[in-house]
Amino acid sequence: MGNDGVPETMAEVMAVAAVDLTDASNWWNDIDDSPVWQDRIFYTLAVLYGIVATVALVQLARIQLRVPEYGWTTQKVFHFLNFLVNSVRCVVFIFFRNVQRLKPEILQHILLDVPSLAFFTTYALLVLFWAEIYYQARAVSTDGLKPTFYTINFVVYIVQITLWLILWWKPIDGLLILSKMFFAGVSLFAAIGFLLYGGRLFLMLQRFPVESKGRRKKLQEVGYVTTICFLCFLVRCIMMCFNAFNKDANLDVLDHPILNFIYYLLVEIVPSSLVLFILRKLPPKRGITQYHPIR
Repeated sequence: MGNDGVPETMAEVMAVAAVDLTDASNWWNDIDDSPVWQDRIFYTLAVLYGIVATVALVQLARIQLRVPEYGWTTQKVFHFLNFLVNSVRCVVFIFFRNVQRLKPEILQHILLDVPSLAFFTTYALLVLFWAEIYYQARAVSTDGLKPTFYTINFVVYIVQITLWLILWWKPIDGLLILSKMFFAGVSLFAAIGFLLYGGRLFLMLQRFPVESKGRRKKLQEVGYVTTICFLCFLVRCIMMCFNAFNKDANLDVLDHPILNFIYYLLVEIVPSSLVLFILRKLPPKRGITQYHPIR
């Protein structure tokens, strides 16, 4: 080390870098091991989820006031499910310490996984909506889309519930890994759905005449939402794979608050906030043809 405190050799540079990495690691571990910081981070997540839930509820109320004559349209169901998912997450993180003490342990996984399943259903609804628009524009029958949507969700929920019941009967690490990998596969399936139908609708809108009313705004809306949701579910898939095989990446425990914060911020809070902002436009009061009640 030189007189002015500047490293003179490569070895000294590497030593300084190692010390910095150690300090960074210690900082991360100190926060993870601190009950005070654990509470702060989980309460912060609860507040953020509460804000998103409130925004979704306000938007649902605005839509209902704008078009009270229509029942449960796709748009209304989407905002209601957003409100439901984020509200449950908010409550879970408020009482996260109590959730970690629940016995049998499978109850902890259920409370954390049910909102994730509902999140999948919520955004799969967008894929369904876009698929309907795409096929209607191409004069293709859409009669099979809703039954397919319900069937896929039914199968996903039945498989996950079956895995929970088996884990409750006989907790096996291999089954827990299988459960997490199953949900990683579900997330990858959702990402592909957004890429497929969001991409198709985007390309179809691009071919419309430039002077088409609302073309540019709708094109941006579909492009932004497709990108956000594709990345969201892709990141969730990757993180769930790490979660399944690496205990240091476990998202279901109290002593990984920073990892939990980053994960839920990236795969739920930020995407939901951005999508709700992008889709904030209210339907017109008259002449609505694209908002059909879900039967």
